[in-house]
Amino acid sequence: MPVVVCFGDSNTWGYDAVTSGRFAPDIRWTGVLKAELGADYSVIEEGLNGRITNVDDPVDNDRNGRTHLPSRLETHAPFDLIVIMLGTNDTRVRLNRSASDIAQSAALLGQMAARSVSGPGGSAPRVLLVAPPPMIVLPGWDELLAGADTKSAQFGERYAWFAKRYGLEFFDAGTVVTSSPVDGIHFDEENHARLGKAIAARVREILG
Repeated sequence: MPVVVCFGDSNTWGYDAVTSGRFAPDIRWTGVLKAELGADYSVIEEGLNGRITNVDDPVDNDRNGRTHLPSRLETHAPFDLIVIMLGTNDTRVRLNRSASDIAQSAALLGQMAARSVSGPGGSAPRVLLVAPPPMIVLPGWDELLAGADTKSAQFGERYAWFAKRYGLEFFDAGTVVTSSPVDGIHFDEENHARLGKAIAARVREILG
């Protein structure tokens, strides 16, 4: 049974911008992915609210994906494919990161996974790097996320470039998903469904 690990932030966790709660398992894109792939696949969720690619946030503690990933690779081994979708939280003003910085940081996490022995029989797993969709900076979020809309609009191009450089599979979530108009950051139910179906198609392409 092929195993797929989904490593991401609040959009992988399933944050609901309307209720400030969590979408039910079958609504989250990871749940849709599992349903689309069927019983012959196993899907493991590894979403964390506020997770950043590879730096520490001075305000939001313990959200550094670089420090989380090694233990998760061991925890869930052996698995065939890891889907990494991070970068949205890196756009915070206090982190002072460019779109290229963010894309390369996400790709370096993918490279870390691709160089691990977390795949079947101690092999390297496959890696699918997913560029988060463009964000919308709404009133009230200006100080925290000023410029995030411009940076995130570049994610598709930047992530694709670094995925190719590091030999990773790639998908641009912005081709199928739009951020919620409620907060400009998270996915609504419809967009979770779209992403889950799109990722399922890529998983089948990658794993056959």
